[in-house]
Amino acid sequence: MTTISRRGLLGAFAATMVTAAPTMSSAFGLLKGAGDIRRIRMYNGRTGESLDTIYWIEGEYIPEALKEVTYFARDWRTNQLKTIDARTIDIAAAAHNLMDINEPYLLLSGYRSPKTNAMLRSHSKGVAKHSLHMQGQATDLRLKSRSVSQMYRAASACHAGGVGKYSRSNFVHMDCGPVRTWGA
Repeated sequence: MTTISRRGLLGAFAATMVTAAPTMSSAFGLLKGAGDIRRIRMYNGRTGESLDTIYWIEGEYIPEALKEVTYFARDWRTNQLKTIDARTIDIAAAAHNLMDINEPYLLLSGYRSPKTNAMLRSHSKGVAKHSLHMQGQATDLRLKSRSVSQMYRAASACHAGGVGKYSRSNFVHMDCGPVRTWGA
């Protein structure tokens, strides 16, 4: 006789039917009661890697899934890792859920080593000297099926962290720092 645990049953259910309920600050209140499973889907064009993982079940982050996100969002130029703040993942997942899409995000930038950040700053005025990317607290994301304005509005509606709109470069910055917006 096979015994199925509640957690095992939830995991099997989550693999087939996911209802994301990201929460952090106000972003989280926005979707409370929508379920207790959180999922993030991304593609990294620089490395060719894909990520589709459930990182939260029943009020708990799944450490193995968060490690997958950290590896996925590493600085691809130096291959260095920094733990990605779960609050940043929550914001991206909440915005994704608000847009009601299945397409994975294209990750342009996750963690940046100080060396990479300095190199990018030398080529662009838009790179902050003390970027939250260096703390593992920011992502730069793009979607084919949604405009930068649509992504920006969804992320801003979460009222959590920083949201930057970069229309010329076709991406949206999301971070778990203080609530603020720019580039509108």
